[in-house]
Amino acid sequence: MRRRAVNEQPFSPSRRQLLKVAGLGFGGLVIGFSLPFAGRSFAEQVLPEGPEDGTLPTATALDAFISIDRDGKVTFTVPKIEMGQGAQSGLAMMIAEELEVPLDEITLKEAPPNEDIYNDSLLNFQATGGSTSIRSNWEPLRRAGAAARLMLIQAAAQRWQIPADRLRAENGQVHGPDGQTLGYGELVEAASQLPIPEDIPLKPASEFKVIGKPLRRLDTPSKVDGRSRFTIDLAVPDMKYASIRACPVVGGSVACVDDSAARRIPGVVDVVRMGNAVAVIGEHTWAAFSGVRALEIEWDYGEHAGLDSEQMERAIRDALDEPGALANEVGDIQNALDNAAKTFEAEYEMPFLAHAALEPMGCVAQVRPDAVELWVGTQVPVRAQTAAAEEAGRPPEQVIVNNQLIGGAFGRRLEVDFIAQAVAIAKQVDYPVKLTWTREEDTAHDMYRPHYIDRLAAALDGEGRLLGWRHSIAGASVLARFAPEAVPENGLDGDAVEVAQHPIYALEHLRVNYIPVPPKAIHQSWWRGVGPLRSTYMLESFIDEVARSVDRDPVDYRMQLLGQHPRAQAVLRLAAEKAGWGQSLPAGHGRGVAVQEVFGSFLATVVELEVAEGKGIRLTRLVVAVDCGQVMNPVSVKSQIEGGTLFGLSAALFNEITVRDGRVEQSNFHDYRQLRISDAPPVETYIVESAEAPGGVGEAGTAMIAPALVNALHSASGERIRRLPLARAGYHVLGGRPA
Repeated sequence: MRRRAVNEQPFSPSRRQLLKVAGLGFGGLVIGFSLPFAGRSFAEQVLPEGPEDGTLPTATALDAFISIDRDGKVTFTVPKIEMGQGAQSGLAMMIAEELEVPLDEITLKEAPPNEDIYNDSLLNFQATGGSTSIRSNWEPLRRAGAAARLMLIQAAAQRWQIPADRLRAENGQVHGPDGQTLGYGELVEAASQLPIPEDIPLKPASEFKVIGKPLRRLDTPSKVDGRSRFTIDLAVPDMKYASIRACPVVGGSVACVDDSAARRIPGVVDVVRMGNAVAVIGEHTWAAFSGVRALEIEWDYGEHAGLDSEQMERAIRDALDEPGALANEVGDIQNALDNAAKTFEAEYEMPFLAHAALEPMGCVAQVRPDAVELWVGTQVPVRAQTAAAEEAGRPPEQVIVNNQLIGGAFGRRLEVDFIAQAVAIAKQVDYPVKLTWTREEDTAHDMYRPHYIDRLAAALDGEGRLLGWRHSIAGASVLARFAPEAVPENGLDGDAVEVAQHPIYALEHLRVNYIPVPPKAIHQSWWRGVGPLRSTYMLESFIDEVARSVDRDPVDYRMQLLGQHPRAQAVLRLAAEKAGWGQSLPAGHGRGVAVQEVFGSFLATVVELEVAEGKGIRLTRLVVAVDCGQVMNPVSVKSQIEGGTLFGLSAALFNEITVRDGRVEQSNFHDYRQLRISDAPPVETYIVESAEAPGGVGEAGTAMIAPALVNALHSASGERIRRLPLARAGYHVLGGRPA
């Protein structure tokens, strides 16, 4: 647990400048940089563009990314939080590579809230999400490391009176031609006085010693031996523990509460009432949880008390008949449909989903006369700071955010509702409070992946060749709630149409429309895989159905339409080969495939399964081929593809959030099931060597698994499932792995 000072001097750095800060109290070298605003998809344009180029004023130590002290210790202020994907280690590998220091000698420190400095160039605000951590930092972090290395070499050259091009840096030292060596710590003061080099060449991949190597993650040892501390583990001096019950219906409020039974529970300290919730504070978590269960609350459920899933689904389906916002149009799809030799139509549906992270929502908050302090794992430090400031009635600069490791988030900690709750409780008492949601509260008051329905119609010629399709998408706009200023007047949510807006298939005719359906009974947000997950299921299910409707092999059919995307063809070919595509299978077995470009990476997934005992499914093989550009760490890439694939498999097989009388019906893992170890086959991951810039992998596997699964099910059983999850159609997983 570390307390960070508030940055008192925010500024707007140039997009293309490096920043060197000299004269710090510890007498070291500090290097910072600004992130370039590279090209990004519409879905990644979450907020309007950031600051324009400007003069760089003096910064503080908190503004730095790399600092080296007199002892040679390298500290990396990481612009991304660690959620289990290994992003911080991957970013540190860039620094280690160009700075010429061993990876395990870099100390990590979480960045404070500062959107001017730690802005993500793809998301365009300070956040961890969207599989952008490696992509957005690929060049800037390496340039920062290389700049520091060149300055240290120059400092050594001046001391030895030797041309800098005769020196080299290695293992945290500068080496001279005659065996001289100086450690970085001996050079930092002189280096801090030097101008930043105008030309900062980066290493070619052929010289990489760290990047691309299967190195151990920096966070693994402390997680294995228990030293790592998540928000749920924290204890600060004089802290009390709280839990909460909020109105089960969105928009409802507390009518009256009888807390007498709760106050009689040993360890209960206080009961705090808010507009739509009641919190119990205790000496320990058990007292707080027990007290919350003992509360007798009478709710005013409000206007949404009569809503249910059927009504919400009907509203989305009816919206499909509206024109909505035009996302993309190529050729004349209506004419192509009118004159096609054959047409094919289908509708696909994805349900509301909860994030169901292992670590439920929680936050430690203290409201003091001089400051508001948070200890919380958040994907959005600035939004957390702003929410706390608004709730406490303080300026944002008085809010200190101590960011923590996150025990799974999947997009849930892009939200700050639980942080505002913690501050609302803490401002009523004179001690720090750790708010921890119960699993039931976490399930009932999640921010859910929206319910979507897609309608597609394809036009084919006499030879079964796909000419194009019309695609209508209806569902809630997450962007309209999260960042309404980023939504154009026509209501087009770029996240909702990503992948669908620009399919990787060569189509002569295309029309994509999006119809926003404002949510009512539940709050909705991004879920792991965001837009690519949503659209990939629909497109890869549809292209499979189209291929089979004209008696074509699904892999061959895709290949012919992927001529403009050789990287997509390569991963499809590799996955098919490794999975034995085309080889005969026993009766009741089938294979399914999906291929797409998602998060800047190309993936193909093949599922092999058996259908037995009626509607029992036994997964026999999962094969994934991935081209994610330059690989940072092959072990991490494989781990993320495996984890993301199995995470998405749980959703496709089992998960659905339903609403009755305005409230969520699911409450815990018994009715919101996750894949069990005994259900999961090994995930075979094959990485394509590539010199392209890195793509994202944290969510890529999640986006690909659902269509491959339903396509395999059709191959095995002949039944086509267009609405997820499969459990809704009566399918279940047969226990035990295949022999």
